[in-house]
Amino acid sequence: MSAQRVVLPAFDPVELEKLLLAFMAVDGPRWLPKSRPGTFLYVRPAIIGDGEELGVTSPSEALLFVIAVPWPDLSGTPPGAQPKPPGLRLLASKEDTRAWPGGFGYAKVGANYGPAFVAHMAGRKLGYDQILWLFGPDYQVTEAGASNFFLVLRDPKSQALQLLTAPLTEKLILDGVTRRSVLDLANERLSSSSKSLPSGIKPLEIVERTYTMLEVEEAHKEGRIVEAFLSGTAYFITPVSAVSFRDRNIEIPMQNAAGDSGVYAQMIKTWLYDIMYGNVEHEWGVVVDEDE
Repeated sequence: MSAQRVVLPAFDPVELEKLLLAFMAVDGPRWLPKSRPGTFLYVRPAIIGDGEELGVTSPSEALLFVIAVPWPDLSGTPPGAQPKPPGLRLLASKEDTRAWPGGFGYAKVGANYGPAFVAHMAGRKLGYDQILWLFGPDYQVTEAGASNFFLVLRDPKSQALQLLTAPLTEKLILDGVTRRSVLDLANERLSSSSKSLPSGIKPLEIVERTYTMLEVEEAHKEGRIVEAFLSGTAYFITPVSAVSFRDRNIEIPMQNAAGDSGVYAQMIKTWLYDIMYGNVEHEWGVVVDEDE
């Protein structure tokens, strides 16, 4: 879908998986030795036009390539850095807009990232980790940085707990793989109909809809926000501790035992870790046979 949005050819996902397995069979053992359990590689396929044409035209040729990078745990403190309070601090965008109807905000293309750096760096200078991108005069919530944004809050009428995130229908956010995984696991394990709801955990209604920062602000004033977190390839599942909107801070609770995450975010992160590291058998897990 992303490639086709910029007139690049699609690539058979089955064949791409074969390429990834062949790549990881060789480089996986080099960068993920058994002596360092619990580490992982960030594997990123990309496709670019590489024809000989100059000018504004669709490419006659394309190049698919894959890179792999040993990735640090972004939830921890980097070596040599001063520890900081847990959770990400987000700055809600004021004038800057990441995506708009008819645009390409839903596609994984480079043009989504470069223009966002101006707002991102301005936010960093003010002490914030990421920008919470808003859209329109009613301040619709879309994404945070390059990650999907989730809220757990109580419905104002029913008081039922909801896992709330922006929808794909408006084409303002990325259809993130980790986002899909979060929603699938939440529906399977945290909904009221789940047969595997953890003991002592209240069920969630899974809601994908357009919502605004005005709603978030009101929910905060009424004490209905339970937690918030981001999902993405780089940030994985990372809790949010605060959102600054119109020069006011909205503090987000983090109520797990360690006080560094929300309870639901911690559970979802643990489930995904177990799948990723093969601690449990799951249909998402793909075993790579090492190249001897």
